[in-house]
Amino acid sequence: MMTLYSGTTDPFSQRCRIVLFEKGMDFQIIDVDVYNKQEDLAAINPYGRVPVLVERDLILHEANIINEYIDERFPHPQLMPADPVMRARARLFLHRFEHELFCHIDAVEHGQQKVADKARQMIRDNLTQIAQVFTKQKYMLGDEFSMLDVAIAPLLWRLELYGIQLGKDAAPLMKYAERLFSRPAYIEAMTPAEKAMRK
Repeated sequence: MMTLYSGTTDPFSQRCRIVLFEKGMDFQIIDVDVYNKQEDLAAINPYGRVPVLVERDLILHEANIINEYIDERFPHPQLMPADPVMRARARLFLHRFEHELFCHIDAVEHGQQKVADKARQMIRDNLTQIAQVFTKQKYMLGDEFSMLDVAIAPLLWRLELYGIQLGKDAAPLMKYAERLFSRPAYIEAMTPAEKAMRK
């Protein structure tokens, strides 16, 4: 059985939980308090960070690597495109999310006021650019839910918590976010702490 060491408020861990629940398979989740990490976490991940996936002799960390492994190991429903060109594009998008959106989360959560405000602005601008995609399609890659939707959902869930307010031009993005949040696997994958993030 797969075991996921998951932070109860960590957006990267939430991604992995979503994928596990989307697949509907047997797994175990061990909740990790990110502010008071267990010693065994440091033993299995040299960076001492969550998420970490353990399956027999295999130990994986980094959400995107974990999720691609789960997707290949349990192909139904498939979350990465089957076509190599589309899969490469999806990986490029995931890379962009890390460098244009998620890289600012630490500054929003822990940075001084000026640094945090600049990070919020960067996230706001990048999300506003993405918003227009959803005037024409249901999900990031068209009509099918994919790994890209999994990746961005935890950030969209935390916008209010992070003090990021989007303008009217981001309305299609917010409708898209509600579609993601209403998926049964998304709801099941949430921790009580995550549910409490939104009023």
